[in-house]
Amino acid sequence: MLKLNIKNETSQLRAVILGTANSNGAIPKVEECYDPKSIQHVLAGTYPAEEDMIKEMEAVAAVFKKYNVDVYRPDVIENYNQIFSRDIAFVIDDKFIEANILPDRKKEYEAIDNVISQISKENIIVLPEECHVEGGDVMPWNNYLFVGTYSGNDYANYITARTNPAAVHALRELFPKKIVKAFELRKSNTDPKENALHLDCCFQPIGKDKAILHKNGFLIESEYEWLLNYFGKENVFEITKEEMYNMNSNVFSISEEVIISEKSFTRLNTWLRSNGFIVEEVPYSEIAKQEGLLRCSTLPLIRD
Repeated sequence: MLKLNIKNETSQLRAVILGTANSNGAIPKVEECYDPKSIQHVLAGTYPAEEDMIKEMEAVAAVFKKYNVDVYRPDVIENYNQIFSRDIAFVIDDKFIEANILPDRKKEYEAIDNVISQISKENIIVLPEECHVEGGDVMPWNNYLFVGTYSGNDYANYITARTNPAAVHALRELFPKKIVKAFELRKSNTDPKENALHLDCCFQPIGKDKAILHKNGFLIESEYEWLLNYFGKENVFEITKEEMYNMNSNVFSISEEVIISEKSFTRLNTWLRSNGFIVEEVPYSEIAKQEGLLRCSTLPLIRD
């Protein structure tokens, strides 16, 4: 059996699910896209090719191997996008929480049965139907649980609104000892530079006490200010609108010292190294065209 353990975003990683780009399917039609960035690339004829995305994901798998991390992969569904494993489920403490995702993505969850079958049944949580939540919006940070949400009355109009207040409430009930702190995110169906698809598209804790942050991703300035004060200005790397668009906050921590990052994130990677991090650079710019990067395509199961 798998003994799940996730207390935060940065403790030493032992086991992870890494999505797959194999048999990724045809280029989607505009109306089949889930986010404005994918739409942009479909229209421009620059949507990523399967073979390029496979190479990018294998580069990440190689980094995990180097650090002796156990890597699980989903069963391949023919002609189907299974890159973003963080969307479909997430782990908090020893609980595996199934995300109530869009109905047509249900089979993605079934494709990780090789992992789910190894988890004791009482640790698998299925949230009530009215709770919408995706793993990219949920960040365990020791005593805190940071959650990205959108509570506008027009929630249903946004393909980009992924986690609703009902899910935030359900997480509070499930983890009464944690301080569940929700953040309203800026949403746009049409402009990827004005859209924080998930919380990890504009914020991520790194190391012991640092964070990557983008102010405009937050709808309410005081919530952004809270994070800035919590981590301390000197510990925060502020990313620009262009860097958010390129997914600079969506790196992935193997430990408090080691971070996997996209090789083109020059400014960020330089800052990380100057702050004592080991940066494992990988090519991931093709996958980024679907408004997701390294954190989105990984689902950590066990950290020390």
